[in-house]
Amino acid sequence: MDGKHMQIGEVAARTELSLRTIRHYEETGLVVPSARSQGGFRLYTEADVARLMVIRRMKPLGFTLDQMRDLLKATDRLDVGAGLDADEREALLERVRTYQQAATEQVAKLRVQLARAEDFAATLGARLG
Repeated sequence: MDGKHMQIGEVAARTELSLRTIRHYEETGLVVPSARSQGGFRLYTEADVARLMVIRRMKPLGFTLDQMRDLLKATDRLDVGAGLDADEREALLERVRTYQQAATEQVAKLRVQLARAEDFAATLGARLG
């Protein structure tokens, strides 16, 4: 290996995802290893790790695999940028904005749930004190 590629074990450690989860994301087309070693081992780049981190961050917010795929497709297209006309670029940006809004709304809901959980834990602590 040339230092630019990582095997799946290192990627798993860096992303805090299991090997099984990374393989599942590969099977569903969310991430594709950038290369294979001569022995057939999956090899990943920093860009692959970044992609897995996007997926990892979307999961607890309740996004489906199809939604993850849709967002990644839009951001990939925006990153390439070549051949995008203004209308297509705006449509892609609007898709990303929609996901950003959904993420913001879900974060707000999770904050409420966390506050309730903290209140509950404090109530139990008070009963024990």
